[in-house]
Amino acid sequence: MKIKSVDAYQIFDSRGQPTVEAVVELENGLRGLGTVPSGASTGQFEALELRDGNVHSFLGKSVFKAVSNVQNEIGPVLQGVSVDSQAVIDKIMCDLDGTANKSRLGANAILSVSLAVADARAKLSQQPLFQSLTPDSKGSLLPLPEIQLVGGGAHAQWRTDIQDFLLIVNGATSYQETLEVTYNIYRTAENLLKSRGLLAGAADEGGFWPTFNSHDEIFQFVVEAIEKAGYLPGEEVSISLDIAASDLYSEGKYHLPLDGKSYTPEKFLALMLDWCEKYPVLSIEDPFADTDFEMWQRFTALVGDRIQVIGDDLFTTNIDRIKQGIEQKLANSVLIKLNQIGTVSETLAAIELTQKAGWLPVVSARSGETEDAFISHLAVATNAGQLKVGSFTRSERMVKWNEVIRIERELGEGAKFIGGEIYHSLPQLVETV
Repeated sequence: MKIKSVDAYQIFDSRGQPTVEAVVELENGLRGLGTVPSGASTGQFEALELRDGNVHSFLGKSVFKAVSNVQNEIGPVLQGVSVDSQAVIDKIMCDLDGTANKSRLGANAILSVSLAVADARAKLSQQPLFQSLTPDSKGSLLPLPEIQLVGGGAHAQWRTDIQDFLLIVNGATSYQETLEVTYNIYRTAENLLKSRGLLAGAADEGGFWPTFNSHDEIFQFVVEAIEKAGYLPGEEVSISLDIAASDLYSEGKYHLPLDGKSYTPEKFLALMLDWCEKYPVLSIEDPFADTDFEMWQRFTALVGDRIQVIGDDLFTTNIDRIKQGIEQKLANSVLIKLNQIGTVSETLAAIELTQKAGWLPVVSARSGETEDAFISHLAVATNAGQLKVGSFTRSERMVKWNEVIRIERELGEGAKFIGGEIYHSLPQLVETV
């Protein structure tokens, strides 16, 4: 079936910021929708999100140029093209853009259409997205959630320096159990913060925005919340961290203003190791700046057999950077974000490369999200095994968790869940350092 028309318009994300939504209509009248998220903490190697920069239009944040590029450049080129191949359509758009980082047309323009094409093809095939996204339609693994409890960094006005303190219910035997355990801990934490007068608000992704005096206090609070909810830290519920260290690094040092300290790379490595030793940390994302390869290598060599070391800003869902990371053993996991690379097919290729290396992909949302649940389908379609979308509140987050429930019902007895067992496959990267 061929594309009849492509359109786009400006809508708004969960922070009220402008973003792009595209509609692809097929010749039989079926329509696919594609909605693009946006990040606050972005890596320097991400594909370019095109904004207008006109201070008189949404203070420079409008995306009318990206919308125009869909309507006037992408649309005419795709008219009459078959939707059978996602890769072919994505390549047409990338070639039309002609830049390495999609800066001419905008990654937000290209991704909106890429997502809409995927949606249209699913409707045409009368399959759910999680079945139509991959050629073999064998996606059946429900993801283990990483759910934010405390938000910080660029997502919470730097109330804390560390961007995410998340929960992983690694002892769960079902997807539903992970949600129940998370709910219990989330409500326990909320009551503790309120009773102590420590709750200052909510972060962009829905996690708590507390007033603590040090990062150790936050760790201790998270452990306390897990225990008071009735669970064993480490055995049943573990901590996942997003350090977002590139935001902390300047002039050769890592800075943690909440603790009143600055660290050389060597000292920051020691701090990361100390946190992993003192607290039930099972996963850690971006523990070092995206240029600090030596510390990435050393840290992964020391803990990579038992802790998931995720590259986000380090890799930006970019195949070339992931290949470099695999060759140099910089991590053992890759965060997967659609808008970092800008097309569905490149995202699928990044996941495939990660899995073939024996590494773990973690499908992720952005801090500026929409009501779209595409990434829930992406996680299941690729058997990624993990999904990170923010906290256990706010509709733009809950719609992703809820969509996995619907997918589980659709799969019926074919649905699989391995929970924390996924970490048993962590690469053995221990080396003499």
